[in-house]
Amino acid sequence: MKIGIVGGSGYVGGELLRLLLLHPNIEVTMVTSRQSVGDYVFNIHPNLRGVTQLKFVPQNISELQKNCDLVFTATPHGGAVNLIPGLLEVGLKVIDMSADFRLKNPDDYEKWYGWTHSNSDLLKTAVYGLPELHRDAIKNATLVACPGCMATATILGLAPIVNAGLVETEKIIVDLKVGSSGGGGKPTIVSHHPERFGGVRPYKVTGHRHIAEVQQELNNLTKSNCLVSFTPHAVNMVRGILSTIHLFPQQSLTNKDVWKVFRDYYSGEPFIRLVKYKRGPYTLPNPKIVLGTNICDIGFEIDSRVNRLIVFSAIDNMVKGASGQGVQCLNILMGVPEETGLNSIGFHPM
Repeated sequence: MKIGIVGGSGYVGGELLRLLLLHPNIEVTMVTSRQSVGDYVFNIHPNLRGVTQLKFVPQNISELQKNCDLVFTATPHGGAVNLIPGLLEVGLKVIDMSADFRLKNPDDYEKWYGWTHSNSDLLKTAVYGLPELHRDAIKNATLVACPGCMATATILGLAPIVNAGLVETEKIIVDLKVGSSGGGGKPTIVSHHPERFGGVRPYKVTGHRHIAEVQQELNNLTKSNCLVSFTPHAVNMVRGILSTIHLFPQQSLTNKDVWKVFRDYYSGEPFIRLVKYKRGPYTLPNPKIVLGTNICDIGFEIDSRVNRLIVFSAIDNMVKGASGQGVQCLNILMGVPEETGLNSIGFHPM
């Protein structure tokens, strides 16, 4: 399959290139960038030096139609909403890495993003690109909307528990530790290294926009309404997300009860690992161990003293939280094994 990447100069575009250039079923034919037209891709993504001689080209729908079967759009939020309809009209399939088609209710864009969706008719047909929940729909999709990174970590940790009806759904508290790459390649004063280094900074402590995705997907799994409190923290790492989820069981739970729910729900999932050990330095999920991989590690503890279930999920925000998940969706669309091009093992030590 011939693949184009629109917006290939950012971190997500670079990760897509890293994965797709070595994919045995893929030829990357075009990479667009408004700011880097004419530059070699490896000048922006130096890890690709010696791997490709591709150059960035202007964004042109007719050229994408001629040279591609499917296009990844890796533009900033709001940058794909008016581009994607044109790509679909000329017969291209699209996997969108932005937030522009993740939410089903157009009113949610005004509430959570502060803008009116100009192509809301496509929200009905766009498939939310979380394979563990929507694999069958992804197989026949023309537009896949990949989830946000924090939403991915949170939903994967919560879905089995909510689906099983084990906890109070109107009191879900999520605490996230997030690496700096989640902010993209253009630094601001708060993401500038001297300001970030050595500290832990809570940000968007209420009303974070990824809540909309989390509640949308969880509400598809239960008849009761899900209300999620969600607070991210910027921490001193480049990659990775650790989601710590506080839940309050409807009845007394044992370790065996929770193990069974997770094992049954994620049976056969190639990128989900259950991590809960009594020995070793990594007894629960840690994003350090999944860096560079498409894996989500999930673990839990029960605090019976206060009737609390704590779920932990760890991902690499650039892979399972973005580009790797996009490639996983691509593999599903192509009908090849989901692990194709995604078989990397994490580093240790790192």
